[in-house]
Amino acid sequence: MIGLLIVSHSRKVAEGVRDLAEQVAQGQVPIAAVGGMDDGSLGTNAEAIRAAADQLTVDGLVVLVDLGSAVMSAEMALEGYAAPYVLCNAPLVEGAVLAAVEASIGADLARTVAAAEAASTMRKVVPV
Repeated sequence: MIGLLIVSHSRKVAEGVRDLAEQVAQGQVPIAAVGGMDDGSLGTNAEAIRAAADQLTVDGLVVLVDLGSAVMSAEMALEGYAAPYVLCNAPLVEGAVLAAVEASIGADLARTVAAAEAASTMRKVVPV
């Protein structure tokens, strides 16, 4: 089973994205969210990211991040992680939703990442 790890600089953003992804996946996908610092301020913490990843029992992990420094924190956190994982170059919200849907129907890691990254080319508004 493929799981998702949502990493944001904001705890509220991470939890909100997780809630949305969990609902569209109807609880069929393991999803963890981590964001912010212990004192409630904005930031990322490699130890917290690793702890969140370690809570998931998965065959592969799609890691979705909000901003560039979250990538560096996630890379440090997941060094030596037991399952295969991909740091996904997808928009956080849309990517998480599409990844959750794809994983919920049994897609493998590559297909789940591809679905998430396809969100970067989706149009939300049709020009008039």
